[in-house]
Amino acid sequence: QVQLVESGGGLVQAGGSLRVSCASSGRAFSNYAMGWFRQAPGKEREFIATITWSGDITAYADSVKGRFTISRDNAKNTVYLQMNSLKTEDTAIYYCAARFSGRDNRSFRNSYEYALWGQGTQVTVSS
Repeated sequence: QVQLVESGGGLVQAGGSLRVSCASSGRAFSNYAMGWFRQAPGKEREFIATITWSGDITAYADSVKGRFTISRDNAKNTVYLQMNSLKTEDTAIYYCAARFSGRDNRSFRNSYEYALWGQGTQVTVSS
């Protein structure tokens, strides 16, 4: 069973950068597509980015495209989200999620497509 633990959240000024990480404790991490979602107070959880099992294919929400980058290191069982040019509206709890995909190269943008979730890490962007 894959377990996910996020880290790297914190407080940053608008315009700054932050990298959050998600480490998996399970085996066969490379069999999982990974995604990042976020949830702000009073709002629904929203898709941010996803990456295929190999890391070759990524997809982003329009709200973060060009500012955020998802990547993974299968040797370290870790997926990353590099966030640049942060805005106050990026403030949220950020969650990573995993979906068993084998060698499927589709991009998964919906939260219901992921079975495994981390506990979340708070990112706060101040003005």
